[in-house]
Amino acid sequence: MTRRILFINPNSNARCGEGIARALDPFRAPGLPAFDVVTLPDGPPAIVSWSDWYAATGPILATIRREDDRTDLFAIACASDPALPAAREATRRPVIGIFAAAVAQALTLAERFGVIALATASIARHALALRQMGTEARLAAEIAMDVDMDTLLDPQATRAAMQRTARDLVARGARTVILGCAGMAHHRAAVEDAAGVPVIEPCQAAAGAALSVLLAGGAAPRAPRQGP
Repeated sequence: MTRRILFINPNSNARCGEGIARALDPFRAPGLPAFDVVTLPDGPPAIVSWSDWYAATGPILATIRREDDRTDLFAIACASDPALPAAREATRRPVIGIFAAAVAQALTLAERFGVIALATASIARHALALRQMGTEARLAAEIAMDVDMDTLLDPQATRAAMQRTARDLVARGARTVILGCAGMAHHRAAVEDAAGVPVIEPCQAAAGAALSVLLAGGAAPRAPRQGP
């Protein structure tokens, strides 16, 4: 039975979900666990405010309960890691938050990192996550783009600004840069070229962590489904 990793896009933007799926393509290969992505139509349009962050909890938990018997590991594909503690309570499967995975990867590459945030409101949520991980002292700086999701998903609309932001983070001491929104995935290579330091895409960081967990035997295999 092929093992399955499910990335949950907690917003309702199908284009964002498609971008997440493309970001995971390098991790798909015969013999490896399968990667699936689900976008939640009853989620908020984007996770911008704390209200959006809390509103995503119900749809995330409902998806985990619905998919639990045919999934080996869940990843919450939002760089604010909404509902992460509750999700871990709702299933015996491992649950990875993509922001936590990105920070962990950043700390393997450099002493200090920077973050490009979707919105100013995202910075407080990232700060809370960093405090919980005990890594806030390793953050060189975080800068918000303050654009909406549809603008971010455009191939060119924000690319030059993101490149400038990455260079600004490097000037402030960052030696690696985290893209602070799953909707930024298609900008990764261009931002890295401009910044001259490693740029981490959180869904890819979570994919690598997920494969490490499953291939190392860190999660019990699913029992075969009973009945028709």
